Amino acid sequence: MSRKYLIAGNWKMNKTATEAADLVQEINSLAGSQTSVQVCICPSFTALSKSSELVEESEVFLGAQDMSPEPSGAFTGEVSAEMLRDLYVTFVILGHSERRQYFNETNEVINRKILAAIQNNLKPIFCIGETLDERESGSTLEVVRTQVREGLAGYPSSAIENLVLAYEPVWAIGTGKTATDEMAQEVHADIRKVLKEMFGDSAGDSVRILYGGSMKPENADGLLSQPDVDGGLIGGASLTSRAFCGIVDAAGRACA
Repeated sequence: MSRKYLIAGNWKMNKTATEAADLVQEINSLAGSQTSVQVCICPSFTALSKSSELVEESEVFLGAQDMSPEPSGAFTGEVSAEMLRDLYVTFVILGHSERRQYFNETNEVINRKILAAIQNNLKPIFCIGETLDERESGSTLEVVRTQVREGLAGYPSSAIENLVLAYEPVWAIGTGKTATDEMAQEVHADIRKVLKEMFGDSAGDSVRILYGGSMKPENADGLLSQPDVDGGLIGGASLTSRAFCGIVDAAGRACA
């Protein structure tokens, strides 16, 4: 089954609104008119409004880095799905390892966020991945399978086309270390197997699974050539237009 590559940039807590506007304009000029690869940028909350205006006339999609599972109310500092939709946000990153590690998000909390996202017509980019200890103990697949099953509990099959997964080995995020092409493919293939068990073969085949973890122009060709790697969730390399769009170009070559 043909799955369109998605290259999504997670800017994390970087770039002021002014700096973000400059980067969006650069990305627009380099990749904003092509349609062979789906491109998404995920600025910080303070930069979403201006970024939304700038991508309106381009092919670049807007994403957010997190979202509350609650629709509204006394939740100081939180941002709801409705607030994101009001800014024409399409994607939202959920379950990132930094949210799990620093903010103690559990699979149950992430599941609530995923269900809230799809109920509000947002497309979750659901992050999963193992720590270095889990990798070295041989429990990678067990850990990832549990994250997928618990994170997607109750997910409606009717919304499967809105789901994106991102496999991010925690030991490769921001470290410069990268899973080999074969390591990434092994885990992606196992994730797809779990998705097929949960939603059926056709639905499981349709879900895009991104690789995240120090993907950059220098290693993107090999990773994107793997049959179950459908794009990338890009961290550090998304902070410059040249590196980010270099990965978009690699995805374009992979689907040519």
